Amino acid sequence: MSNIVEHIHYVPDFVTEEEERQLLERVYGVPKPKWRELARRRLQNWGGTLVGGGGTVGAEEKDGKKQQKQYLLQDEQLPEWLERCIDKIMAFNSGSPLTTFATEHRPNHVLVNEYLPGQGIMPHTDGPAFFPLISTISLGSHTVLDFYDQDPSNASHRTFAGSVLLERRSLVLIAGHAYQMLHGIDERKTDQIGTIGASLLNRDLLSNPSIVMDAQKELIRETRVSLTIRNVPMTKRLPSMLKNKLFGGAGNRSNK
Repeated sequence: MSNIVEHIHYVPDFVTEEEERQLLERVYGVPKPKWRELARRRLQNWGGTLVGGGGTVGAEEKDGKKQQKQYLLQDEQLPEWLERCIDKIMAFNSGSPLTTFATEHRPNHVLVNEYLPGQGIMPHTDGPAFFPLISTISLGSHTVLDFYDQDPSNASHRTFAGSVLLERRSLVLIAGHAYQMLHGIDERKTDQIGTIGASLLNRDLLSNPSIVMDAQKELIRETRVSLTIRNVPMTKRLPSMLKNKLFGGAGNRSNK
């Protein structure tokens, strides 16, 4: 478990209440078509589209056949409000190069996820298409992010390794061994401290550490918006001529 703790950096109150308000205003101010509806959440994709891989993301070779690596097709620029978030993350020094974005790995891709109370996401990895450092800002509500070790010889077998309580307005940076692990969010509407407290990896880093001392305490999940901010090393730009044909010209792009 020590490897996990070393490779996760948690920052409570990374954004202020006013910054949170402004960010949520931007998130919900985008045109409706920007949202993509999924079974258990909805999301916005910013910075471009991940292309290639054919289901074998980042794999050089499979069954003796060469596979195309996944890359970011940059068909849009990140809007200024997301660039400001990235500036703030770039200016933050975690004290470890492992959980600090170097200039050459400045994030260029953002997923905005909206989780209603009771919604979550199955355990997964972000995969090799990304530089192995995830940064996530939580807005509107807390959640609990669970980590699992996966048996390399049996993909369906996993072992629970611990959880991180992501407080409202917090930042979490995940790298190294923790990046390789499965992580997910259980689908529930409340989190009982008596149930999750002992397994929390960041219990001493919370904005109010005493909260985990009350086993009867129940944290109620509200609508949470997460900004998952990452770097895709391999990029290609969509040619302007093709971009105009697909999106109707720069004047019609709604990414500001």
